[in-house]
Amino acid sequence: MLPTRAHSAERMNVTHEFDARRAEWIAKEELAERMIPLIGGLYRDHGVVTSIHGRRLINRSAIELLKAHRFARQAGDVELDLADTMRVLEALREIVPGPASIDVARLVARYADAVGEGDARDLVDFVRAELESIIAASDPAGERAGAEASGTDVVLYGFGRIGRLLARILIAHTGGGHGLRLRAIVVRKGSENDLVKRASLLRRDSVHGPFQGTIEVDEQANTILANGTLIQVIYSNDPATIDYTAYGIDDAIVVDNTGRWRDEEGLSQHLRSAGVSRVLLTAPGKGAIKNIVHGINADDISHDDRILSAASCTTNAITPVLKAVNDAYGVVRGHVETVHSFTNDQNLIDNFHKGDRRGRSAALNMVITETGAAKAVAKALPELAGKLTGSAIRVPTPDVSLAILNLQLERPASKAEINRYLRQVSLTSPLRQQIDYIESPEVVSTDFVGSNRAGIVDGLATIADGTDVVLYVWYDNEYGYSCQVVRVIEAMAGTHPVVLPERQPVLLAREAVAVPG
Repeated sequence: MLPTRAHSAERMNVTHEFDARRAEWIAKEELAERMIPLIGGLYRDHGVVTSIHGRRLINRSAIELLKAHRFARQAGDVELDLADTMRVLEALREIVPGPASIDVARLVARYADAVGEGDARDLVDFVRAELESIIAASDPAGERAGAEASGTDVVLYGFGRIGRLLARILIAHTGGGHGLRLRAIVVRKGSENDLVKRASLLRRDSVHGPFQGTIEVDEQANTILANGTLIQVIYSNDPATIDYTAYGIDDAIVVDNTGRWRDEEGLSQHLRSAGVSRVLLTAPGKGAIKNIVHGINADDISHDDRILSAASCTTNAITPVLKAVNDAYGVVRGHVETVHSFTNDQNLIDNFHKGDRRGRSAALNMVITETGAAKAVAKALPELAGKLTGSAIRVPTPDVSLAILNLQLERPASKAEINRYLRQVSLTSPLRQQIDYIESPEVVSTDFVGSNRAGIVDGLATIADGTDVVLYVWYDNEYGYSCQVVRVIEAMAGTHPVVLPERQPVLLAREAVAVPG
């Protein structure tokens, strides 16, 4: 049958729509590409980390920037306009701020509100006023005083799963070298070609993919050069006898990733090595060692603390969510069940293991085991002491775990209320670096590989019946935890960037969700 005039017109309309949509995408892509040098310059020259509702923009491709703008729909009904972001970035370049983590989406929203209320200031003047505190702390040349001018040396003692991810993050965060500086890793020599093997494990990862950049190895000098960061590889079996100053390292923070020592006596061995000022353990600390969960009790870190712990991956995942819920609804008691990916501590096939059940094959079995995460929460959040129990099931997946929080609340909450509250917490509260929120009927564990949040609330899985609530919290027990560890290192060094503009406190969210009682 010959096409009618109506059919021809319809095809022309469809073709026109196709061309229009494609042109719109190309224009957005071009604008995103123009943003990249602005974002990079702000970071390298001034220590400014830009983000959109917690999604960092530095070292991102044009497509990733477009996805971040699309994500902004979570905070409203429309995606963030790239032109608005570009104007804010240009304003930031003009006012020369000091080091900070700046949420571009929040600045755009606040400026729109100000204009709507009759504020006659232009964008540059508005941004200057919003960021007054960090502009005052930065001279015209962007120079910084004190430790921040030269950076803080970091040594990784151990180079396993967490150690290598910490290295990737620290290298990516090097910027202009004014913050944390990865200077060395310490390992026991495993073979004659040990250095090449270590570099290869940094370059390739079965879970987290290839290293984003270039890596060079100098076997004669025992160094790894990764994206311009020169890392000294030191071979030692004794944490107390290394002279770090011989490698130009001084006043360093040693991050112990081995888990071999967890008490003050064992970890204090690091402090006997020349060039070390403080120690951070990437496991739960024993005794009087402070267990720090960033976002919860990082303010408890004092300059006199020589040894600290970054707690465990599970403790970091659940404590922020528990704090948010406790602040708004009150937690009477609860049980934490963590479905956890197997770890290197378990056997691949059945063999002797000093722990119960962990000797059975990790690749073939679900393994019931213990977890101290529930009790460890109280070290960071004392108001929940004695209110939580916990257990764990190790499962045959390499990464990403799931914590199930079965809680009894003081005040009743509907599923819609508590989800709306936690969603807002993830976007605008002081805990937004720790908590993410998602509603999707198709997400599974691998979707959260590489998440930089401590935990992600799965809103569709929430169960609420009066004061009984069950929350499901996903977490990348490797990468998400490593991001929390880096935040603790930054807090220890005094280089964690202030987050601007100011965000809504969690406690105020109780009014927003109209919690009964």
